[in-house]
Amino acid sequence: MRGFTGAAESSHRGEQKVKPDACLFRFGASSRQDSKVSTATAVRDDRHPGSLVQVALVFLRLGLTSFGGPVAHLGYFHTEFVERRKWLSDRAYADLVALCQFLPGPASSQVGMAIGLQRAGLLGLLAAWIGFTLPSALLLFGFAMGVAALGDLSRAGWVLGLKAAAVAVVAHAVLGMAKSVTPDGRRATIAVGAMIVVLLVPSPLATIGALVLAGIAGLCWLTAPSMPEGGSDHFPIRLSRGGALASLAGFAALLAGLPILAAATGNGALGLVDTFYRAGALVFGGGHVVLPLLQAETVQTGLIDPGIFLAGYGAAQAVPGPLFTFAAFLGAVTTGGPSGALGAGLALVAVFLPSALLVIGVLPFWDRVRRAPRTRRMLMGVNAGVVGLLAAALYDPVFTAGITGVNSFVIAATVFVALVAWRAPVWALVLGAAAAGWLLL
Repeated sequence: MRGFTGAAESSHRGEQKVKPDACLFRFGASSRQDSKVSTATAVRDDRHPGSLVQVALVFLRLGLTSFGGPVAHLGYFHTEFVERRKWLSDRAYADLVALCQFLPGPASSQVGMAIGLQRAGLLGLLAAWIGFTLPSALLLFGFAMGVAALGDLSRAGWVLGLKAAAVAVVAHAVLGMAKSVTPDGRRATIAVGAMIVVLLVPSPLATIGALVLAGIAGLCWLTAPSMPEGGSDHFPIRLSRGGALASLAGFAALLAGLPILAAATGNGALGLVDTFYRAGALVFGGGHVVLPLLQAETVQTGLIDPGIFLAGYGAAQAVPGPLFTFAAFLGAVTTGGPSGALGAGLALVAVFLPSALLVIGVLPFWDRVRRAPRTRRMLMGVNAGVVGLLAAALYDPVFTAGITGVNSFVIAATVFVALVAWRAPVWALVLGAAAAGWLLL
């Protein structure tokens, strides 16, 4: 799911300064007070104002401590980069979050990639991704190896507790997104329509089709609010137009070419990469929404046992960092290609690669695209469809597999109340649910 939905409404028109070999792109809205920034400072920013080591260490610390999901991650980022380090202004940060909300993939990871790109170039983007992703990926890989060593854990009490906790976490995500993304009757109707399509047509293509139909409905039926005019705060990115276009071309070529190569060669590694690349490229709404697509691509195709899938998803709630690192767990336990460390690595890189390519390719052109009324109406419909996909996933497979009786329902209800009313940390609740499952289930 994606947080900071108000970011798009607070963004303003960006400036563009063209240089002979590259373009300097800025986001946000500047005031007259911002004119105090000197030319020398702007030149320093163009050359990437941060150290690669600094970027890596800051994001590694965030990767070790950022519990709570994408909305919480964006809050941690605001505290670290806007309030504490002042790497960018409030409005520049809001504009950047708005951009990442409109792209498929994990919003918080994309924001981190963009900040790393601005501070230390392409290597900074890579360092930010590794630092923020590696801790949770290693933890989930270790969990996967434990599941493989212990054999069938689908009826173990602590695994049933994790499944019950997943019911509460996804239900909380559905409610949170519905309040912000579907506040009116038309968007709520689009959400319910997407849910119906996915539930009645259990196919990987149904998920993609539901989002396409939601976008068309938004384009034809919704009205996008007007955006305020203004200048831009500093968030300079030095990127060549050719490099940006090459990144977008690479994104499209992999999306279209990987399925063909995988089918033509029958290679298990290519098939695994294709599955997870497609998930990262086509999922709008962030980590929780990747669940139905990954479930359709792995469980429904027989690559992963349903119980193991949900056990891993429950474990993913207990670790810091992006939820997309769930791919490392799935790659490690798959039966349809390379598994173990190789499978985990391939799945992890494949699911995040679309996000990196899109950030590099779209960032220079975002300010113009986001102001097009038709584009904004379509994206409003897509976001409403995301709520429907999440609601469908809440029913199947999360609720149908997670609630096995009265005791599991009690655990799920307790976790839900603690999340909604007491704002307890997700990682603590998941660990508590596993302990309660061990005792009660």
